[in-house]
Amino acid sequence: MARRKRDYYVVLGLGRDASESDIKRSFRELARKYHPDVNSEDGGEKFREINEAYAVLSDKESRARYDRWGHPDDSGGGLSAVVDAAQDIINDVFRRRRAKQKGKDIRYTLEVSFEEAAFGVSKTISLGNRELTVVIPAGMKEGTVKTIKGEGEAGKGSAPAGDLHVQIRIAEHQSFRRDGLDVRSEVTISFAQAALGDILEIPTLDGDVKMRIPPGTQPGGTFRIRGRGVPQAAGKNAPRGDHLVSVQVEVPTELTPRQRELIEELGRTTGQDPSAPPAGKRRLLDRVRSLLDE
Repeated sequence: MARRKRDYYVVLGLGRDASESDIKRSFRELARKYHPDVNSEDGGEKFREINEAYAVLSDKESRARYDRWGHPDDSGGGLSAVVDAAQDIINDVFRRRRAKQKGKDIRYTLEVSFEEAAFGVSKTISLGNRELTVVIPAGMKEGTVKTIKGEGEAGKGSAPAGDLHVQIRIAEHQSFRRDGLDVRSEVTISFAQAALGDILEIPTLDGDVKMRIPPGTQPGGTFRIRGRGVPQAAGKNAPRGDHLVSVQVEVPTELTPRQRELIEELGRTTGQDPSAPPAGKRRLLDRVRSLLDE
C-alpha cells in the first residue's frame, strides 16, 4: 500500500490562507535545507515532497483544484512534469553556487620596529607578483590584525576575491618595553650617584633626555618623564604616554684599600661599623670572656 501523502500546506509549514510570497519564501528556505547536496539523510525524499507541494500550490489553478479536491491522481503526467521542472531549477541554482566561489583569504605577518609601531609607518609588502602598501597607525599594538578587503586570492566564476589579513608583530627593543601607552626602561647608576644625586642622559623614543635623580635614591626607584611615551594617534599634538625609568644601583665587587677605608668610615658615621663582628658573634665573645674571668 502506497504511503498516504501529507497535506501540501503542512509540508511547506503554511496555513491555507498563505499568500504567494509566503509559499515562495517557505519553499526556498526548505529547499535549501533539504537539498540532497546539503541533507542526504532520507535519500532526497523530503526534498521531492517539498518540490511537489510547491509545484501545486505555486500555480493558481492547481492550487484551486487542490483546495477543492485534495491530492490529485499521481498517475497523471502533468504534475510529475511540473515537479521535475521545479527540481531542475533548484539543482541548477546549487550548481551555479558551487561554480561561483569566493576566493580564499590570505594571512601575512608583518614585523615592524618598536619605534615604527609607536609613531606609525607605511610598509610595502610583496604578494606573489604584486606589491601592496600597508599603513600602520601610531600606537599599534602587538598582534593587531589589519584586514584589507578584496586583496586575497581571486574568486571563481566572477565571485569576489578573498581578503588579506595582516598580523602586526613588533620587534623586541634592546632597552624599551611597552606598558599600555607608557614606555619602560632601566638605568644602572653607581653607589656615589645614588647617594649624592646626579643628572643622567636617558634614551627615549625622542632621543636622549636629561633626567635628575635626587640624593639618596634607592635601588628600584622609578622616575617618570612625562609625554615621552607612545602617542594615542598621529600628529605632533596627539596625547602621549610617559617614559618610566627604573633605577638600579651597582654595588662594586672589588675595592681598593682606600675605598674600603672610606666605606668603613661611612658605616661608622651612620652607626653601622662594617669592621665590627655581627651581633650574634659579639654575644658569643662576651660569654667566652666572662668564662675566662671566673
